[in-house]
Amino acid sequence: MLRNTPKSHILFACAFIAIAVGFYFYIKDSLPPIRIYQDCPSPDLETQTKNTEGSEDCKDQGKWKIGDLVMTPGLKYAQPNTQQGRTDVNSVTNWNVPLVWEGTFDPVVIDEIYREMDPRIAVVVFAVGKYTRFLKGFLETGEKFFFIGFRVTYYIFTDNEKEVPKIEMGTGRNITILSVPPASRWQDVVLGRMKWATVSIEQRIRNEADYLFMMDIDSIFYNRFGAESLSRLSAVLHRAYYKNTPRDSFPYERRPLSKAYIPAGEGDYYYTAAVWGGYLEEMYKLVKYCYEQSQEDAKNNIEAVWQEESHLNRYLLYNKPTKVLSAEYLWSDYDKVPADIKVVRISQLVKNYAEVRPNGGN
Repeated sequence: MLRNTPKSHILFACAFIAIAVGFYFYIKDSLPPIRIYQDCPSPDLETQTKNTEGSEDCKDQGKWKIGDLVMTPGLKYAQPNTQQGRTDVNSVTNWNVPLVWEGTFDPVVIDEIYREMDPRIAVVVFAVGKYTRFLKGFLETGEKFFFIGFRVTYYIFTDNEKEVPKIEMGTGRNITILSVPPASRWQDVVLGRMKWATVSIEQRIRNEADYLFMMDIDSIFYNRFGAESLSRLSAVLHRAYYKNTPRDSFPYERRPLSKAYIPAGEGDYYYTAAVWGGYLEEMYKLVKYCYEQSQEDAKNNIEAVWQEESHLNRYLLYNKPTKVLSAEYLWSDYDKVPADIKVVRISQLVKNYAEVRPNGGN
């Protein structure tokens, strides 16, 4: 190739290379180091601890993340269809994340994909005072319908360990009991959930789980509640406000003095605080936020109108959830089931609030 190249061109190229090499050695000490980026290790917490020390690329890998959507060859399932599906409800938010209803996913496919990832799922519930009576129904129905075939640990926070029932658990499924003090007001139980959950995640749960759900104990499962609910941060539409409620009619905290304040004219949906979940570290951040904001309110002698639910809604307004779950994921036995709720997955029980709450429900 060089045979037909003019000699002057060759001399020019050699001179240019010599200048470039000389310039590199002149400035090389001021150049940043070259970094070769690589995939981080498998999302197993013990593996991460061993393999990511000193790794800037993987320093956030304490956060479990969804891996490749791998499915076992040979799995039989219905062919997806681009022309058919739910037409009576919206299945995507205006920030383009899924809004999950029955009929918008295939449970065979999604469970298979997530079982390949093998996440550890934590469920945090509080059974304080007379609410221990709801443990049996919650746990027994959870063992029939909640993430069947997955690793699950129920973290039960209670002031009366003796009243936690003995339940037959499936393979890879466990109960962990954590003691908390009794409360004189139901509002203190609600606000205390954020405090004790924050402390327990810091001290224990973050080493034992990849996903975490906060749930109310006075509920039972009626149908499957599975991998379709998983995302970085999943929020559930409140059954009372999910249809055609104007945003200014949502029961947001409207007093500017509160840290939960949302001004008129703002808002997406109204979310329940009775079921919410996500990556362990994302949930830790949100639980801690609700606790700290409640503490700030207390310093100003104010309590958000719906306690942690008010703080939750403010957070999710400005930090959008990555999946929104329909009211199927928390209904109420008080209410008639409408036509658009094809399946009730979990529902709050009818009860006498004046009898079960420590301050008579006031």
